[in-house]
Amino acid sequence: MYSGQCLCGEVKVKITGAIREIIHCHCSLCRKNSGSAYATNGFVATEDFTITIGANALTSFSFKLGRERHFCQHCGSPIYSSNAQDPSRVRIRLGLLDSDIVERPVSHNFVTSKANWEELDAKLPRYDGFEPGRS
Repeated sequence: MYSGQCLCGEVKVKITGAIREIIHCHCSLCRKNSGSAYATNGFVATEDFTITIGANALTSFSFKLGRERHFCQHCGSPIYSSNAQDPSRVRIRLGLLDSDIVERPVSHNFVTSKANWEELDAKLPRYDGFEPGRS
């Protein structure tokens, strides 16, 4: 079982099944929606996904007909995406989860659309906190 919440804690979710087809998506839509170089998405069976707290705090945006992006109306955190053509599952952003996950990403997708500054295999320094010199 996995649990997660939005940035402000108004919306909480529970996942009782597996997270499938996890990808790092570099398409321009995911980059704009996440505000970062890519979004890490996975699919969850609708029956395994529950909004435990804060369903009334959700709002949605439809960029494409039949596809909804559901997010917290208070902090803007993406919670899940739904597709009317595939109601059996929802897509979640893995950053929503507080639990460690067992499943792993299987691919980088839409790499021809990746941000020109994103180096997928960069060997950059790693720090446990802020980089040196930043407070």
